[in-house]
Amino acid sequence: MLTIVAFIVALGLLITVHEYGHYRVAVACGVKVKRFGIATLPFGDPDSPSFVSRFLWRISKPVWVFKPKRQHRGQDTEFALGVFPFGGYVQMLDQREGDVAPEELHLALNTQPLRSRVAIVAAGPIANLLLAVLLYTLVNWIGVQEPVARLGRPVVASLAEQAGLRGGELIGAAAYVGDTLEPVQSFEDLRWRMTRAALDGHDLELEIAGEAGRPTRMLVLPLSRIEAKDADAQLFRRIGVVAPMTRPEIGELVAGGPGAKSGLQRGDLVRMVGSEAIVDGQQLRDVIRASVDVDKPRTQAWRIERSGHSITVDVTPEVREEGKVKVGRIGAYVGTAPDMVTVRQGLVDGAWHGVVRTWEVSALTVRMLGKMVIGEASLRNLSGPLTIADYAGKSANIGFTQYLLFLALISVSLGVLNLMPLPVLDGGHLMYYLWEGLTGRGVSTAWMNGLQNGGLVLLLVMMSIALFNDVSRLFG
Repeated sequence: MLTIVAFIVALGLLITVHEYGHYRVAVACGVKVKRFGIATLPFGDPDSPSFVSRFLWRISKPVWVFKPKRQHRGQDTEFALGVFPFGGYVQMLDQREGDVAPEELHLALNTQPLRSRVAIVAAGPIANLLLAVLLYTLVNWIGVQEPVARLGRPVVASLAEQAGLRGGELIGAAAYVGDTLEPVQSFEDLRWRMTRAALDGHDLELEIAGEAGRPTRMLVLPLSRIEAKDADAQLFRRIGVVAPMTRPEIGELVAGGPGAKSGLQRGDLVRMVGSEAIVDGQQLRDVIRASVDVDKPRTQAWRIERSGHSITVDVTPEVREEGKVKVGRIGAYVGTAPDMVTVRQGLVDGAWHGVVRTWEVSALTVRMLGKMVIGEASLRNLSGPLTIADYAGKSANIGFTQYLLFLALISVSLGVLNLMPLPVLDGGHLMYYLWEGLTGRGVSTAWMNGLQNGGLVLLLVMMSIALFNDVSRLFG
């Protein structure tokens, strides 16, 4: 239920802000707005012989229509609300959509100067980007709890291990090689920088904080070698930095489980498994999973600290099948929660970093879309409504600030997507206006109809790919 509510709230807010951008600028430019509809679309015809047309009308029709008595000058706008969560539109007076009385010609969209029409079309995506700035700024002001940027044990033979990382390092600052180092606020901040560097093909320089009297040192993570195409969990496994460091401590044990039978107790701190030194909880979990020889458990000597004493315990896991892979399990909670830090910024810094993060996410989104077009990035990066709904529920379940971050990310994506030069999107209309500005004449009706149909087909293909990716991620 939380997932559904969080998804509907997210869609409702983002669509309302987008359409309000169109509406408010249209009013400011002196264009008459006939209807402002949310959760509804002007599709279908109840009297049509076509079942599809009647069905579209039924699911997208408004259930509530309100016309306020006090309106902006020259306006007579109806405000409509429906139940179709993917819909929203602003219907303006336009000669291309019907007859316009001579006395209202100056209020029609098609009679406005080019700069006004450009502003009205661009206002929707810009409103989404401004919303993202606001949301990122609010998170910066409120503060969010995130793991400290202390690294867990890197994946064996990964890029991070080859670069010299061993686990336990505290990252103080980072930057592209050659750029000025900037402080790393948290592990999530570090992951974001690694993602950008890998997708951009840049090496990342890390400043490792000196501890216990040791000096600060520098290390270069050669992310340009990866040639990353997907921003997913596998990218971080290839890099080798999967999770923040956690204490390799044994938590709650299942009574009668393999761990309890082997003599492990809650609070045991694991230092060695066989000949391998254990640095953090994720590493210990990986070692336990790998403690299987074909289909038989492998007994290993564990050196642990218990109540200030070092003791050795022989641990024999049980073998369980996960899909087609057999893994070891000990029937215990392994690892503690990572150390956390509150990331919070002041009034000015918070607002500025809200602008910067929106710009960074927008630029990364544009680059990824461009790479997908030319085949340098996988189409698996496209996400649809199922993935968005899934992340909406997960972020809302974690907390208010995480939900705000989710909304900001989706708002940026919606703004950037709508600026793509597809005829059915706002970016397509801006391309029409660019042509008009360059040639002095508008796009012909025949060309516009052809481009609209082609753009609709391309958009449907993109939606189909996104939906396929959703199903693959959630059920595959």
